[in-house]
Amino acid sequence: MKKQLRIVVAAVCAFAMVGAFALTGCSSNNSSSTEQKPDTTQTEQAADNNKEQVELQVFAANSLSKAMEEVEAAYIADGHDNVSFADTQYKASGELNEMLGAGSYADLLISASKGSMDTAAEKGYVDSSTRVDMFKNDLVMVSKEGTDLKDVTLQDIADGKCTFCVGDESVPAGNYACQSLSTVGVYLPPASDEGKTGKDISGKGGTFADGYAPVLDTSVGNVCKHAQSGDVDVAFVYTSDVYRFGGVQIVGTVPADTHKNIVYPGAITSNCKNAEATQEFLDWCLSSDKAQEIWQKWGFELA
Repeated sequence: MKKQLRIVVAAVCAFAMVGAFALTGCSSNNSSSTEQKPDTTQTEQAADNNKEQVELQVFAANSLSKAMEEVEAAYIADGHDNVSFADTQYKASGELNEMLGAGSYADLLISASKGSMDTAAEKGYVDSSTRVDMFKNDLVMVSKEGTDLKDVTLQDIADGKCTFCVGDESVPAGNYACQSLSTVGVYLPPASDEGKTGKDISGKGGTFADGYAPVLDTSVGNVCKHAQSGDVDVAFVYTSDVYRFGGVQIVGTVPADTHKNIVYPGAITSNCKNAEATQEFLDWCLSSDKAQEIWQKWGFELA
């Protein structure tokens, strides 16, 4: 009987010890789990603080200047304070290509015509796989604000009723204007394009017909200023330039079927040292509601 009692007591003690070990193990595991659980908020904040500082160099068509300045500032304010922008270069698209060809550095190129970007791609200035059509624009005729001119047509220009200004061959707006003016005989395409007019020609390499002596200038901004000052009756510019400069009013819209579609392509340059950061900025320009508000404010429509 005593022997049986000792066996029972021993069994109870054994069960008690097993239970104690089990409780201790569970407590230890729970404690370890709690201690090892990462603080997600602190991790994210640390990641943000450790983002590499990047300076991006943008080459953009002259007509984008006002809008791009606002977009760059909005991008930094929208959680990208590790990014800064070097002195963004706003030039005629042809001049931007010349700068790249001469060795100037840029991360991103935005041209005011597909033709200019085609040239950049052919010469190896940009990575063609990153190319994307960004904006659309319209070609209009403007005069000094307060003018009595209205409803000006291409035929009015052909009839000699208005003095006019267009961009030279390095300026896409000038190319588009020459394409349109060829449909009314004011601009004569080169021999290689003989018999063609409008969107079927480049708007380069030709001459103006006898009796026409337009003012030519090296940027669409300068072209607009000629109308703004009253130097000419009419200047051929983009709709966005009316928002950008002021002091002019639209007196005629150039028919869209008389020139190539006005599209602004963007692409990362071939020697870009900040490809990932540049791509993020390019994507944001096209997807962010904040960016779209700014583009529209300055007369650009996303392509």
